[in-house]
Amino acid sequence: MQPVQSNLPSSKGLRIVWGILLAIVALNAFGGGYYALSGAKGIPVEWLDGSPFHSYFIPGLFLLIVIGGGSMVTAVLVFIGHKKAFLWSLVLCLIVFSWLIIQVSIIGLVSFMQPATALAVLLILLLSVVYKNRLLSAKQ
Repeated sequence: MQPVQSNLPSSKGLRIVWGILLAIVALNAFGGGYYALSGAKGIPVEWLDGSPFHSYFIPGLFLLIVIGGGSMVTAVLVFIGHKKAFLWSLVLCLIVFSWLIIQVSIIGLVSFMQPATALAVLLILLLSVVYKNRLLSAKQ
């Protein structure tokens, strides 16, 4: 009896796509964080009215360190096949979705990057779950 051929990418191919998406999110967060830390020229500070922030410095720092750094660390864990990659990915997705919800509630939907990031993170979450399920199936 021959094994059933699957149209799904190999686990290695899946990890590569997963890691690349994480790296793209990281680079986007690094760029956005740097822009915010440098003063976010052209972005009205009035958008922050009613929020706990008086400038984009703290949100930019969070974006740069937590989301950018967390995404890059997670990408590395995914690329090397580390056993904690799935957990890091889940936590990162929760953080980014929370960030987006808070951001949109404060400043509104003002950029195509907000839904694009949400879509990328949704794909990261999906790839995480598919990869984890493959690992669990392989152990059986």
